[in-house]
Amino acid sequence: MQDIRLNTQRLVIRKFSQRDAQWYFQLLKDPQVHCFVSEKLENLSQAEDKVEQLSKIEDGSELAVCLKETDELIGTVFGLWEGDTFSVCWNFRSDFQGKGYAYEAAEAYLDFLFEQMNARRIYAYVEDDNRSSQRLCEKLGMRQEGIFKEFISFVNQPDGTPIYENTMQYAILKKEWDAKHHA
Repeated sequence: MQDIRLNTQRLVIRKFSQRDAQWYFQLLKDPQVHCFVSEKLENLSQAEDKVEQLSKIEDGSELAVCLKETDELIGTVFGLWEGDTFSVCWNFRSDFQGKGYAYEAAEAYLDFLFEQMNARRIYAYVEDDNRSSQRLCEKLGMRQEGIFKEFISFVNQPDGTPIYENTMQYAILKKEWDAKHHA
């Protein structure tokens, strides 16, 4: 697949490059959402190694979200697929949250998955305390399909026992996406 580069009004969504390491470290030195705790980075060297791995991904499964003006990495979008069904996720630096960047990036990424990767169905898992991602899914036109009670654990209690989180599943079909975004 050729280099993937998605442009929005304020963002460029592209493959990772080594210049992203310091900003990637900012993103994952103190993960805001529990599902990213296992990806926590302790130092810039770890970020450099991880970005080196990410820069080799050619299929669009994980992309850097950067400001168009400065090319500064502010977040990531990524997807896992099986056939024509894609699971998506996004992660943004805390200093760039609440400014509409996540919606702008997620909308472009979902459009890419539907139009370029021939997705039929896209879904996302969101923990029940992550209201900002729930609102983002709804704004994208995704519908809540269900909630999995005590579905998964990403963090532990002080005594080491796992904290199980309720997780919502949101999804959208290509025909629903087209009706909303390509009418």
